[in-house]
Amino acid sequence: MNIKVLGSSGAEFPNYRPPAYLIDNFFLLDAGTIGSVLPDIDQWKIKTILLSHSHLDHIKGIPFLADNIIISNVNNKVRLISTCDVLNAVSKHIFNNVIWPDFSKIPSTCNPVIEYVEIPSETEMEIDGYSITAIPVNHSVPAIGYLIKKGPSALLYTGDTGPTDKIWRYADKASALIVEVSFPNQMNDMALLTGHLTPSLLLNELSKCKAIPPLILVTHTKPQFREEIMRELRNISLPEIKLLCDEDEYII
Repeated sequence: MNIKVLGSSGAEFPNYRPPAYLIDNFFLLDAGTIGSVLPDIDQWKIKTILLSHSHLDHIKGIPFLADNIIISNVNNKVRLISTCDVLNAVSKHIFNNVIWPDFSKIPSTCNPVIEYVEIPSETEMEIDGYSITAIPVNHSVPAIGYLIKKGPSALLYTGDTGPTDKIWRYADKASALIVEVSFPNQMNDMALLTGHLTPSLLLNELSKCKAIPPLILVTHTKPQFREEIMRELRNISLPEIKLLCDEDEYII
């Protein structure tokens, strides 16, 4: 499984892009960054987007992707996959003909650019040759992480989360873990208030795992605290742990 990091930041600044992870060049985990980095030929390859939650930094690439498809007259449909709560939020607050055109009805209701596909929690689904399980996590809005399996490879992705429980039951099945750490330890209270993690909170969360994945990829750091978070992560005695950068690429 090839993982290409289009964006990995917990905010948007020059050289720091919102989260999006391109899997095997044709489906996305979250969609904060798409058209600003992918040429059109690569945008057309995207058929499926798995959304962890409805916050803007995780979805803001989708409206422009839909617009690019229509403008270029490309016969392409993109499935947005998530729970009912997340899809309803995106439909109601983004593709509502007020903030953005309703691309679930454009160019027609029979052949729309955007298709909403609901995934049940903690039920394995086969999607495009991958086994995908959505797992509830603890954020400030309804949110899920994902276990994505293909052959011997398995990726566990938390999305945005504070301290949580269910997702760690799947950790022993994962070849790699993409986990958020938004704030440094000095901001534990802010992290808990907003549904995020710090390095010390991450260490406590990983203690809940039956087995810790051999590769831990930390994402969603606030750019203002990146160096501080990096120093604190170095002090954690764990298997291989890396702080993601935009344009990183991993094969698991």
